[in-house]
Amino acid sequence: MSEIKLNYHKTRFLTSAANIKQLPEDKGIEIAFAGRSNAGKSTALNALTNQKNLARTSKTPGRTQLINLFETAPNCKLVDLPGYGYAAVPEQMKLQWQKSLAEYLQKRECLGGVVILMDIRHPLKDLDQQMIEWAVSSDLAVLLLLTKADKLSQNERSKTVKMVREAILPFQGDIQVEAFSAQNKLGIDRLSAKLDEWFAPNFTTE
Repeated sequence: MSEIKLNYHKTRFLTSAANIKQLPEDKGIEIAFAGRSNAGKSTALNALTNQKNLARTSKTPGRTQLINLFETAPNCKLVDLPGYGYAAVPEQMKLQWQKSLAEYLQKRECLGGVVILMDIRHPLKDLDQQMIEWAVSSDLAVLLLLTKADKLSQNERSKTVKMVREAILPFQGDIQVEAFSAQNKLGIDRLSAKLDEWFAPNFTTE
């Protein structure tokens, strides 16, 4: 079988859902993007797909309040999950987001991998570690993207990536760590290669 390479520039918005009952049929492969509200999830999705406004970005962290689905190819979807952690919103709304996030992660059968985004200057906060632990215990592969890597020098960046790679060893999961910068297009090739690998089972007949 020849290596599969999807064209992420063709990704299109599919639907938004407040909970998993509103999502399309649970089939194909979905790759979830998760992270703290200020980790740059929407920015990373826009950089990957080379579309400025595919995922909504905002100066105010916590704009992603719904589960947003994007289709890259038939049965291959990217999912922008509600941010966890900091968000200047009423507590009731925050609890609702957390509920829909947890429900999606625990019950969605077609979930094939999780991209966890963390600001390279503040990696592995408690909620990030909980998310990694959950993914590993659910037998899901993880790509840790250390975002905003352009904010550090190359030397500092390398040191942080090395530190995070060592810090996650106790999790004993299938976890890859990469530096990422939407601004400098750093790490986009590694992100798309990992997504191709996760989506590949859907293309075995081609």
